Amino acid sequence: MAEIKDPENTVIITLKGGDVVIELLADIAPKHAERIKTLARAKSYDNVAFHRVIDGFMAQTGDVENGNMEKDFNLRRAGTGGSQHPDLPAEFSGIPHDRGTIGAARSSSPNSANSQFFINLSDNHFLNRQYTVYGRVISGMEHVDAITRGEPPASPDRMITVRVAADAS
Repeated sequence: MAEIKDPENTVIITLKGGDVVIELLADIAPKHAERIKTLARAKSYDNVAFHRVIDGFMAQTGDVENGNMEKDFNLRRAGTGGSQHPDLPAEFSGIPHDRGTIGAARSSSPNSANSQFFINLSDNHFLNRQYTVYGRVISGMEHVDAITRGEPPASPDRMITVRVAADAS
């Protein structure tokens, strides 16, 4: 595991293959960083499916309303919901959508991001300044690369747990 410099702004996602450590860019996208930490602390992301995983593009997850694979999971509805929190305003920056960065998933409105996010599987610079970048994988990208592909995957993988590093025992 990578050295964690700022535990309050680091999230650890446990996948079937191991931990993925994400450094949040709280100085660049404070509202998005705060939202993922709030939902992680509420355990809202636990058991949420990766409902859209496109080879060479990205792995999307975070539908806390419809994506929990242990609570009324419906694969057809996964990816259509958010959280009970209000949508977030865009926090676009000059940070590029490079492999391993975390982007805020949204609808056609730039100010509609909520709980869903994606991890870029490759450099996706056509997304620059159109989707908020608010984190980057610093360890465990090999576990992200192993996530089952599909739109949606026939047997989706899930985030087993999501925790803020500062809270880990």
